[in-house]
Amino acid sequence: MSKKGWLAICIAVVIPLGFYVVAKQYGVAMPGHYIVDTVITRVKDGKEVSDTIWHKVANVRLQNQLGDTVALDSLKGKVIIIDFFFTHCASICPILTRNMRHLQDALKLKDYTKRVDTTFVKFLSLTVDPAHDSPSVMKRYADRYGVNSDVWWMLTGPKKTIYNFALNELKLGLQDSVSVDSNFVHTDYVALLDKDRVIRGYYHGTDTAAMARLGDDIVFIMLEKDKRQRSTAFDELKPLMIPIILILLGTAAGVVYFSRKTNKLP
Repeated sequence: MSKKGWLAICIAVVIPLGFYVVAKQYGVAMPGHYIVDTVITRVKDGKEVSDTIWHKVANVRLQNQLGDTVALDSLKGKVIIIDFFFTHCASICPILTRNMRHLQDALKLKDYTKRVDTTFVKFLSLTVDPAHDSPSVMKRYADRYGVNSDVWWMLTGPKKTIYNFALNELKLGLQDSVSVDSNFVHTDYVALLDKDRVIRGYYHGTDTAAMARLGDDIVFIMLEKDKRQRSTAFDELKPLMIPIILILLGTAAGVVYFSRKTNKLP
């Protein structure tokens, strides 16, 4: 085969594969990780390596707007979005709740046209005034703002439990030392937790651009591969292997045929 023939095969096969590898490696900026619990140093193959243990948000049990007692442990495998509010707030809470509602509606329960199931997302709004915000009060508030209780819980419970969760589990005080303290948690921050309840982002819920970024990050988290699971990429490609091989062989045969035909021309 001539050099031109080999070059044509490389163009037909190697370059597309190269684009695939580059796109896979650098195509999407995944949401980062927040709050390190510890760093474990160990020796592997004679080299010192470090493993970062990211903070995993602990379980909490509270009561939702329907009067049901619910827990984070019941949301295994779900991406979780958390904010804080109180029903008689006249400043940031209405804006924050409306923006959360827009995000709820944008994701929808199931987008059949894109074949994406967004029921993997759970919205949680914790009241910072539980003495006033009973389940019935929150239910009226939720109905006013179009909250879908299937995907969005408004939660109340002991004030100590809620404030401990905000400050010590979500670490909101580290993100906003001005408006978040142990006396009154009043912030527009929205926290994003992945399927392992690891914090992957903080977003200003009153900022529409930040909420749009949150919407994108939710999808990225959904598509993120679990490193602990065996890769299924090869399994998914198995049904396509024969057509791919036939296409490559056909391309190579075509290049060889036309190369020889060109060489025979006077």
